[in-house]
Amino acid sequence: MNYHKEILLKDGRLCILRNGKGSDAAEVYANFNLTHGETEFLLSYPDENSFDIPQEERFLAEREEGEREAELCAVLDGRIVGMAGIEAVGTKDKVRHRASLGISIERASWGLGIGRALTQACIECARTAGYSQLELDVVSTNETAVSLYKSVGFVEYGRNPRGFRTRGGEWQTLLLMRLELT
Repeated sequence: MNYHKEILLKDGRLCILRNGKGSDAAEVYANFNLTHGETEFLLSYPDENSFDIPQEERFLAEREEGEREAELCAVLDGRIVGMAGIEAVGTKDKVRHRASLGISIERASWGLGIGRALTQACIECARTAGYSQLELDVVSTNETAVSLYKSVGFVEYGRNPRGFRTRGGEWQTLLLMRLELT
């Protein structure tokens, strides 16, 4: 899926939202490891990254060429500072209408409007791909993200009180959220 958009951030800088490309693999890999080490709000830790750089390259190329899934980069000052994507929940007829959203932004770029822009870009991509529902899980204490998702129309439809368990042994409640696209 092809996507490209330029946005003006809260601090006046220009940010480019675009498809991740195979040639971005090393930088995307490094960004994943950075962002997943900066917060307890994401699904995994850096040492749990299931891709190496060649696998990342293939993944990004597949997403760019595909019609139903996307992996987007936020490029600020010439480097990737965030990633977001949509992925099919499944291929069976009963779930083909559903996609899930995932997003991560490096801590140094929080609060600039990149999260909102990437979320809106993923909503656009999901609509273009023909999905009628976009879903996500978010840690309940991630108040900034929860507020953002609600502001663009996501609604909570459930909670998983033991959704995540940190390496420190803390349970994190996951909010299950969805957005109707049609």
